[in-house]
Amino acid sequence: MLVSGDSSASRASPAQRNESWFHVSARDRFITPRSPVEGLSRRRLSFLPVFAQAVAAVAPAGSMAVIPALVAPALFLGFSGSNLLLTFGAAMVVIVLVSFCLRPMAKRMAAVSGLYSYTAKGLGQGPAITVGWSAMFGYAFVAMGSLLAVGTYVVEFLTNLGARLPDPRMFTVLTIVAAAAGGCLLMVRGIRISSWFTLSVEAAAIGVIAVLMIVYFVLNAPKASFTSELIWNGNIDSLWLGTVVAVSAFVGFESPTTLGGEAYKPFINVPRAITWTPLVTGVLFILAAAAQDLALKEAPSSIRASPTPLSDLIFSTSPLFAAVLDLGIAASWFACAIASMNALARILFCMGREGVAPRMVGRTHPVFRSPSTAIMAAMPVVAAVPIAVVASGVPLQQGLADLFTLGAYGYLGAYVLTTASLPFFLRRIGESTYASWVLGPATSLAIVAVLAEAATVSIRSGNAVSLVYGAVLLLSVVYAIILRLRFPQLLASVGIYDETRELDLFRGEPAP
Repeated sequence: MLVSGDSSASRASPAQRNESWFHVSARDRFITPRSPVEGLSRRRLSFLPVFAQAVAAVAPAGSMAVIPALVAPALFLGFSGSNLLLTFGAAMVVIVLVSFCLRPMAKRMAAVSGLYSYTAKGLGQGPAITVGWSAMFGYAFVAMGSLLAVGTYVVEFLTNLGARLPDPRMFTVLTIVAAAAGGCLLMVRGIRISSWFTLSVEAAAIGVIAVLMIVYFVLNAPKASFTSELIWNGNIDSLWLGTVVAVSAFVGFESPTTLGGEAYKPFINVPRAITWTPLVTGVLFILAAAAQDLALKEAPSSIRASPTPLSDLIFSTSPLFAAVLDLGIAASWFACAIASMNALARILFCMGREGVAPRMVGRTHPVFRSPSTAIMAAMPVVAAVPIAVVASGVPLQQGLADLFTLGAYGYLGAYVLTTASLPFFLRRIGESTYASWVLGPATSLAIVAVLAEAATVSIRSGNAVSLVYGAVLLLSVVYAIILRLRFPQLLASVGIYDETRELDLFRGEPAP
């Protein structure tokens, strides 16, 4: 429950108790007959499934294998000599600062739409609309990139096993469709099942990649010195844009904030998950980036430009090892697609309950108690984009880089306003601190600086991905203005969360 200084306890009339929860009141209440997010499976997830959501959304196994190769600016700017270690270190610092800003809010509010709800209680409903759109944009494009990676690495897996595919692109499309359908089934069955599945997949994938990398370095000790990883080439443009792409390896760590209504002890388990995930995965990414940079420096240019560079590198040692690696990477990205869609669906679900999105997406499955309508509405759109990338003939490496970069823009844009809302959120409930007034704005400005510089470099180089995200931001602002002018009652309902019900009280009796 969110503690609010302007709340007043009130009893609901019998008519109000019987009304549908789709009509959400804007007033804050201490006790409610029904939670605005009624229909979800409440208070069922222990810490491990909540942590699994964060880990799967980050996809450490897949990110360790794919993102370092995408960070190299030579892939899309023509620069060379990028320092992966420094780039991932800078991205980790940004994400850890964001986690420090989110933690106080997660300890005080059982949100189902995460950053969207936090911003509504901090900066207000208008900025929350932009955050909601930006977060869904980020989740969607990371899910798109994940599905494209699944298709790419499944084809590579079969190729390394010696299979002859008559049309690899068609097989990639079929794999994407199958992955999207399988993901939908798992998500509709409920967050508990999908969380345990993704945790098992990620644990196995990380183990496989770690073992194979160790074997590779034992059999093929690189001649390059590790100290070369600590030398910066002085190219500030490559650092800005590389940091944005590197951030895409971390994004999703905040996705447990969308499980506040379903987590057991949400004020403890959700903050723990968003605190530890960037620290643990950050160490893994830095080690993987340094190792890959050393290995790829000596690799032929054909391998460095490949959409599956790590797999091609290990193929030279053992085709079987490469096939196992491909399968582990594909499984990791499949888990990431599921986790990203779980978070996206819950934001869309809340918007449906509030009325700022079609109300039908605010429905839940009567048996599995999942936001099934939101899942089924979003997944076809998410699957269509990577299919279009494959069908259009765009190089898969470029497609992966663009999709993950767009996803990173979406996440970072949401982080800007959410971190800025921290001091206002705490002030509203009478818990304002000097630290929050420093940490929130400082983190927000740091993200703005990274985004602005990266967008400038990207536009100057002829890459239009930042313009696509800018158009989405503009549309979200226009939509918020329309709501304020034409439908103020809907805008006022933004920011619902899992409120305490009468049935949650001792013996389930109404409050006196």
